[in-house]
Amino acid sequence: MTHQGNRRAFYVIGLLAVLAMIFAACAAPATAPATGGEAPAAAAPASNLPAEPGRGTDGTVTLVYWQEVSILNPYLASGTKDFHAASLILEPLLEFNQDSELVPALAVEVPTVENGGVSEDLMSITYKLKDGVLWSDGTPLTADDFVFTWQYCTAPLTGCTVQNFVPVANVEAVDPSTVKITFSAPAPYPYIPFVGYLSPVLQKAQFEKCVGEAAQSCSEQNTAPIGTGPYKVKEFRANDTVVYEINENYRDPNKPHFAEVVIKGAEDASASARAVLETGEADYGWNLQVEPAVLLDMEAKGLGQLMAGFGGNVERILINFTNPDPNLGDKRSVWSPDDPNPHPFLTDLAVRKALSLAIDRNIIAEQLYGAGGKPTCNLLAGPPVVASPNNDACLKQDIAAANALLDEAGYVDSNGDGVRETSDGTPLKILYQTSTNSVRQKTQALIQQWWKEIGIETELKNVEAAVFFGGDPASPDTLNKFYTDVQMFTNGPDNPDPQQYLANWLCQVDGEYVIQSPANNWGGSNVERWCNPEYDALYEKLKSAVGDERAQIAIQLNDMLVQNYVSIPLVFRASVSAHANSLTGPAISGFESEEWNIEDWHRAR
Repeated sequence: MTHQGNRRAFYVIGLLAVLAMIFAACAAPATAPATGGEAPAAAAPASNLPAEPGRGTDGTVTLVYWQEVSILNPYLASGTKDFHAASLILEPLLEFNQDSELVPALAVEVPTVENGGVSEDLMSITYKLKDGVLWSDGTPLTADDFVFTWQYCTAPLTGCTVQNFVPVANVEAVDPSTVKITFSAPAPYPYIPFVGYLSPVLQKAQFEKCVGEAAQSCSEQNTAPIGTGPYKVKEFRANDTVVYEINENYRDPNKPHFAEVVIKGAEDASASARAVLETGEADYGWNLQVEPAVLLDMEAKGLGQLMAGFGGNVERILINFTNPDPNLGDKRSVWSPDDPNPHPFLTDLAVRKALSLAIDRNIIAEQLYGAGGKPTCNLLAGPPVVASPNNDACLKQDIAAANALLDEAGYVDSNGDGVRETSDGTPLKILYQTSTNSVRQKTQALIQQWWKEIGIETELKNVEAAVFFGGDPASPDTLNKFYTDVQMFTNGPDNPDPQQYLANWLCQVDGEYVIQSPANNWGGSNVERWCNPEYDALYEKLKSAVGDERAQIAIQLNDMLVQNYVSIPLVFRASVSAHANSLTGPAISGFESEEWNIEDWHRAR
């Protein structure tokens, strides 16, 4: 099976050591305290802990997310922070460990052709469920719950944001403990549906009245789901704090070790890092998109340590192919097959290419990410086997070429105000939004200046992360609504195989349009509103391709996206987090929730 070769593509790096070497060459030694004086001693483990961790023996563990949690139903979420927060409760059949190896979660084993779990013709995969698994309300998990979850997510008006069920023709309960998934075509990589933290099982009894249009209004279900994982919700405050308590029906009687988990918000990524590395207020800080020198100063305090890993995450600028003019009212940023509502100038390839040519990715990566980021020209930047070698020209900034391209396309500054216009007099003015974060605001400022040099005026907007990455269909400031011309954030595959990730740019799935719009409660997957039948046709070939052909088709799909400037890739990012010295167990997986093994976390002894 092709996944065997891909598993090793993910690699975990010792970020701190690399950062230290870079920083030492440029500034003070990495071991120096940030503000002078001696660094405080690392926090000592609590003295009243039993000799060995057991269920609930280790008190409370606190995680800090500068992107606060908005919802705990991953199928309606658009932010990674929500997927992570839900993963403490909801589980898939299989998950990826820190080595990107598939390991059983709710399944007995990983099905293969060899063990009979995958059919010889690759048309189906069959899972046996672990014995005696209970939902947190004490009722048994059955195969019917998986059938229901598939039906829930594939109902068009549910607004499911997850594309793991694209290749699925049917999900069947063979018996209460056996789930059979049948694909619409041979699936050389069958580990997509119900695999990983994006694709857990929902309890049918809790969600059966929440299918379709009712999905968004099921607030209790979406913020306090019943799960099979180690924890359940004790308290949920949207965009603020989630408190978890032990699921007393969790299948391992000795786990989890922490009696309570708290995920709380922070002002920004720097505040998250400080809470772990400087003040000791928290045990774990997620997604520390902070300048490398700042992180080193914090780490020098001695309270915690950084950890990182490259998977496939890329910071990119998304292009809105529809018109976000607020004067359009209900048609603002809305695409339909009958009216694509084209953007007044961003539908022109020349403009999109010029925007990309003007950007110096090396400066962004070196100054704002250090060892935690590499300049990239690909949206599919990892694993290495699917990273295209065909787009590296973008690594060289070329302002002159960008200006020449716009001149040739007829965009001139007719009134001398420094801003080019379209032939009908529309100025090339861009509203550029992202989440509130110092690295992102500095990236915006650099790009704003470069775009000014090619005659494009840019207004910058930043939105609180909890709102921007939230799933509220009523909010005008979510990334799904995309009420601006361009927007920037990080995304990437959550599986070493890129099939479900590349589904995010499909126009249609099984005859249904998946471009985000009011028709699907802004829950479709195609954020940019880009519709290309050639891409859809090539994607169909990917679904059945194997080996080298599969990798080559993935590269072709990436190239189609990049060379059409559907999104503009900037930086291939490592996942950078920090944990207190007193915390044992965290192990970053590049294709899984960072809390994938939270049942094993405990205090150091």
